[in-house]
Amino acid sequence: MGGAKPAPAPAVPAVPAVPRSARRAGLADKKAAAKAAMRPLRHAPAPPAAGDNPAPPRRRAPPAARRAGERITQLQDLATVARRLREDQERREAEEKARREAAARAEAERHLFSRSVGPVTPLRNPNVARLRKHLPPPLPVQHWLDEERVLLESISDDFDVSTLLDTDDQLSFRRPGIGVEVTRRLRSGHWSIQRQLDLHGLRVDEAREALGEFIRHAHKTGLRCVRVVHGKGLGSPGKSPVLKGRVQRWLVQKNEVLAFVQARPMDGGAGALVVLLQPVLRKNS
Repeated sequence: MGGAKPAPAPAVPAVPAVPRSARRAGLADKKAAAKAAMRPLRHAPAPPAAGDNPAPPRRRAPPAARRAGERITQLQDLATVARRLREDQERREAEEKARREAAARAEAERHLFSRSVGPVTPLRNPNVARLRKHLPPPLPVQHWLDEERVLLESISDDFDVSTLLDTDDQLSFRRPGIGVEVTRRLRSGHWSIQRQLDLHGLRVDEAREALGEFIRHAHKTGLRCVRVVHGKGLGSPGKSPVLKGRVQRWLVQKNEVLAFVQARPMDGGAGALVVLLQPVLRKNS
């Protein structure tokens, strides 16, 4: 094997020579084919999904178009803000106008009389009377209650009057210091009877309260001579007077009473008493 010679290489057939113009034309055709092959690949859309209609190719807007769209959106937002500001301004103006109109109406109503009457000239001398407000007089309620309580406490049915009465046929009464001539003049009608109280038909408690009130009021009004009718007892059981002895006891206990006597027949006789009251002491003004 060491002495064997390698087999000879096969012979390559000879390629005929191509002219230069043909080579240039072929190279231009290859470049055009390559450009044509690359252009569909660059702009080719994505393959559609199975069963869907093929959508048209979506082209991306150039930067100038994008900037124009953003500017339009901004302008729209500004227009919305401007419209809202304009509406707020119009609302405030309407409210202010309504407020001014209301104030003008109130002012017109306040001066309606003066505008209707016209200009006036004030009088030099008003000649207006100044009237005082007359307040109702105060009612001495507590004083009345106190006097009523004192009245009830000062008149007693248990008071013994027999020792204070004059021992005459009519049992008259005069306070210590009062002369007999006083009762004599009182019995003769020297003082005219100014007022009277009739106790007919009253119970004992009612008669006591009525007599005390009558004597107190008569003394306060300045009366001097009054008559108290107690009745003769003709309609009472036993035909005896019920109030006669009680009225005498009650009158003796009243400090306003100076004296009393049985009335004359023309003034009631045994059924009434004529009472002389203390004079009212008036303070020097």
